[in-house]
Amino acid sequence: MTDNNNKTMGYERKEYGVKVKRYCQTLDLKNDPELIAKYIEAHDQYHSWPEIRAGIREVGILEMEIYIEGNHLFMIVETPADFDWDTAMAKLATLPRQAEWEAYTAIFQDCKPGCTSDQKWTLMERIFHLYE
Repeated sequence: MTDNNNKTMGYERKEYGVKVKRYCQTLDLKNDPELIAKYIEAHDQYHSWPEIRAGIREVGILEMEIYIEGNHLFMIVETPADFDWDTAMAKLATLPRQAEWEAYTAIFQDCKPGCTSDQKWTLMERIFHLYE
C-alpha cells in the first residue's frame, strides 16, 4: 500500500551528516492495474526482500525511494558524495538474490527479460533547480 497521505503533504528527507548526491531514474511498468498493484505490494515493508535491501546498502546507497504515477515510476537514490555509480551497479548485479529479484520484478516492468537493474532504470538528466 502506498502512503497517499503524504502525496500532498510532502515526504520527509533524511539527514546523513555528510555531503550527499542524488541520482534520479525512471522506468515504466506494464500498463496493467493488477500487475501494478502486485509490484507495489512487492516493494512494501512486508514483502520486499531483505537480501535486496541489504544489497542496496552494501553497495553504498544511503536511501532509495520509488514514486509512482499510473504506470510510470520515478526513483531517487541518495549516496555519499564519493559514490561511483558504475562500480556500485556492477557489484549490485552480483549480490545474492539480485538476479532472482530482477527476474521477478521484470514480470511487472516494461523491459527486456534478463536485464539488470542498471539496464532497466534510465538515469535522468536534471534540467532545473532553484539556483542560488
